[in-house]
Amino acid sequence: MTHHNNHGSNKRVAILIETGVEDAEFQVPYKALQMAGFDVVVLGSRMNSTYVGKQGKLSMQPDATTTEARPEEFDAVVIPGGLAPDTMRTNPNTVKFVQDAMNRGKLIAAVCHGPQVLIEGDLLKGKNATGFISIRKDMINAGANYIDEPLVVDGNLITSRRPGDLAIFTTAILSRLGYGGKEVDLPNENDVTAEWWKIANAWGGSTKGDIVKALNTALAGERYSSEAFQQYVEKSSDREIKALLEDTIANKKQHIQMLEERLNTLGEKPSIPAQAADTYAKLKTSLQGSDEMAMLRRALGDIQTAVVDTFQLRNQLTDPVTTEIFSQIEIDHAKYEQHFAQLYRNRLGSEIAKPAKPTTAPAVGV
Repeated sequence: MTHHNNHGSNKRVAILIETGVEDAEFQVPYKALQMAGFDVVVLGSRMNSTYVGKQGKLSMQPDATTTEARPEEFDAVVIPGGLAPDTMRTNPNTVKFVQDAMNRGKLIAAVCHGPQVLIEGDLLKGKNATGFISIRKDMINAGANYIDEPLVVDGNLITSRRPGDLAIFTTAILSRLGYGGKEVDLPNENDVTAEWWKIANAWGGSTKGDIVKALNTALAGERYSSEAFQQYVEKSSDREIKALLEDTIANKKQHIQMLEERLNTLGEKPSIPAQAADTYAKLKTSLQGSDEMAMLRRALGDIQTAVVDTFQLRNQLTDPVTTEIFSQIEIDHAKYEQHFAQLYRNRLGSEIAKPAKPTTAPAVGV
């Protein structure tokens, strides 16, 4: 994946940029298109600005602006995500450039929050498309048929959801521009067995070290909470609370297995902190009390932390296999968060409903 050739030298691709762009969502297609020999032109809204990525890894000045650029001179337009599309959509010149390119049949490729620009340009009506989960409802309201898949292609429109889809997304762009296949060492975009993380890494995406670190972070969290919940089970006398904790522990053991299997596939083993997480949890919970409501609230807090942490880990990586594991774990966490919250509310209501104990002896009638 380090080769460079001139297959695409007669085609031009515009890639849009604004401050706050998700670094990998700009870098991966940008580098891949350049390596394939395409003429890649970076378009911003202002010529003399330096645009900085959301993660601070990218800093770039544009080659031109969407105000002066002519859509007919390009074969494709790439719209990366992050915070940038929310700024792009406020620029009428950028929106018009994308509208004109779309209407001329040019290839339009948008990832993550990139479809926000398509929403602004009224370009999604009747289209099969995908995007980051937080703009799903916005896309549906704009007339799109939202499909939760790594890659959705509808005519000259290509869309993907998140950094984990980038290798597949970029391969789809390259193939439709006439560059792809075995002769250039690229798998079919629908090949689920491909080592997409290696391809993304060659284009500036997550390294193996990044992926392994994220897996170990998630593994440490699951091992810690699994042991903590086991300690809560042993301290609890409430059957319903114990049953929910035990069900959650069984689910977390499935997560641990998934994460360890992924590490093993990558030729790695759990880190020392991940291995020690359950010991640390046992020590910490031994110092905590056995009040049922306090334990229930701690368990709820642990689950809520896991929801946020897993979501953030998922969005850091360009490895589709690992991000799919994180997605499944996040869905499970969100489900159990609701179970714990409902049980906590029920128990809290019961506590409130209990009659107050008299503090003094009742008065005796005379």
